[in-house]
Amino acid sequence: MTDDEEPTEGDALQLTADEMESRLDESSEALEAAETEADLDDVEATVDAVAEALEAAEFSEPDDEESPDEAVESRIEELRDEIEAQRGPYAEDVCADLDDLRTKLTETRWTEAGTSETRDAVDDYLDAAGDALNTDFGTAEDESPEALAHELDAVEDAIEAADLDADADAETVAALVEATEGLETGLDAAEEWDDLQTNEQLLAEGFYDVLGHYKDYPVEWAALKEHEQQGNVDQILRALDALDSEFMERHCLEALTRMGDAEAFEEMHDRASRRDQPGVEALGKMGPDAEDAVETLVEYVDTDSDPQLQKVTFRALGEIGSEEATQALADKLEMDNDNVRPLAARALGMIGDTRAIEPLAETVAEDEDRNVRTAAAWALRQIGTREALEAAAEYDDAEAYTLQAEAKKAGDALDAAAVEA
Repeated sequence: MTDDEEPTEGDALQLTADEMESRLDESSEALEAAETEADLDDVEATVDAVAEALEAAEFSEPDDEESPDEAVESRIEELRDEIEAQRGPYAEDVCADLDDLRTKLTETRWTEAGTSETRDAVDDYLDAAGDALNTDFGTAEDESPEALAHELDAVEDAIEAADLDADADAETVAALVEATEGLETGLDAAEEWDDLQTNEQLLAEGFYDVLGHYKDYPVEWAALKEHEQQGNVDQILRALDALDSEFMERHCLEALTRMGDAEAFEEMHDRASRRDQPGVEALGKMGPDAEDAVETLVEYVDTDSDPQLQKVTFRALGEIGSEEATQALADKLEMDNDNVRPLAARALGMIGDTRAIEPLAETVAEDEDRNVRTAAAWALRQIGTREALEAAAEYDDAEAYTLQAEAKKAGDALDAAAVEA
């Protein structure tokens, strides 16, 4: 095959390095003169043919210079990049950009001013796109992000239906590209919620509306106390999320704990899942409303290396009162820490599961710490069945006064039940 012959199907051109360079020079000149997609296709075909010839060629390696194949390969990559850069724009690119802008519209939280600005930007786009497509898209009837995104859907549908050609409809496509870039600029300039300072966000959400003439310092704390009094969990959660101050975080969490409102469950559960003790404590104060957190909290029952977390967890599980935690807590009646065992016993009493009677009775009988024994007796009394009360009442002559007192209360409860019977 001679150099001037075209290769048959499956064969590559056989070219020297100089011939490859020459063809690439011609391709570069043709690329500069290209005006249509077809012209670019022809240039790309020539470059691809040279690339195939390069892959099939075998060159000797020079000692000191760049190898011929590396030089040719570098030029091929450069030309391919230039071809790609010169293509388009296409109507498909406009549609892809509209998809991104719709997502920005619907997933961004806009301020009140920003909402109005996004509507203006979309209205301007509807006019510009309508001029390009010779179509009347009207104006946006609603300024909600979802409604504005729907308006952009209509434009995209019209672009797809127009079946625009990159060459024949180049002016129309260019006008749409310019209009879409204008829309992007308008949305970028619109005020987003994250553009506001923290106090501006709280002000916009009405956090400070509860303040009267007299204000404690800082004013956020004064507002927080008012919101707690009024039961405004949403405002306290808003402050907790927005304010970076450790002082305010502590007071927000304390307020939510005192309120014990399940409206704060998701936020407190999220904190508890990160071993945050105030979050665990707040869940406990929600009582049975926090039952969905029991599985998370039970995982912390065995954290013997963190007794403070254990204490808060035991108390919270007792306050929630789910029998799902009974076995895990009963197992901790045998742990070494004398300061934590009583809390496990008390949690079992608060839950009231009769399955805990036997391990609690054994604890009263055998534990060496009087505080643990007293807590177990208290727990039996809280369970309150005849079996539980009898197990606690046996120790009315115990040396420890606190245990005696619990045993006496259990005995009194048995006597009262007998009278009623």
